[in-house]
Amino acid sequence: MKLHIINSNSDGNCYLFTDNKGETLIVECGVRFERIKQALKFNLENVVGCIITHEHGDHCKGVKDAVKAGIDVYATAGTIAGFRFIHHRFNPMTKGSIYKLGSFNIIAFDTHHDVNEPCGFLIKHEEMGTTLFLTDTIYCDYSFPGLNNVLIEANYSQDIIAEKLAGNRFLRNRVIQSHMSVETCIETLKANDLRAVNNIVLIHLSDRNSDAKIFKQRIEDATLKTVTVATAGLTIDNFNIHPF
Repeated sequence: MKLHIINSNSDGNCYLFTDNKGETLIVECGVRFERIKQALKFNLENVVGCIITHEHGDHCKGVKDAVKAGIDVYATAGTIAGFRFIHHRFNPMTKGSIYKLGSFNIIAFDTHHDVNEPCGFLIKHEEMGTTLFLTDTIYCDYSFPGLNNVLIEANYSQDIIAEKLAGNRFLRNRVIQSHMSVETCIETLKANDLRAVNNIVLIHLSDRNSDAKIFKQRIEDATLKTVTVATAGLTIDNFNIHPF
């Protein structure tokens, strides 16, 4: 399995999972669709679908062009309503149900963000095992058995936000009431059985309220796992169920 990160911050989020047969699952569509086509070398034939966590533009701005291009989009009914247009390629997801997109099996679950019906995903595939995708949430209600890979938000740190946003209570409250801190990220990871986890990828870091180097070190120290900070254009070629 190959994981390609098109972008991962408040300007836009989009991740491509491509298996050895060439099937690609798009997770989040928060960049111009032209960037997604470029990353796929303008070949959309093997795209099995696109799954989206919520309706904010940095997660769905390319959705209109995606469905026009013939890609099926899966999200909760609340998220689909937030797109504010209707299309026959929208597929409403019920949380807890399994959706099969090509060789990928997807389960959506509740998260806590400032929109209607946001969700996270468990993504299962024989090549990468079970991957947790968790972003734009204050915390997670669940722990998950049998994880092999994790993409998780580490948006800000409590120390940085206390210093930088001390005089802006509105923005400070907006961040802490809608995103996951690195401290909560560590607590969430430690609440899960990480013995079989090969990769932890930190996503959606704030441009002003995070420190990628420090966050990476803190989570490596807490989990003793391989930690990668998601950056635009990064590809992880060995995003598999086994490390080699």
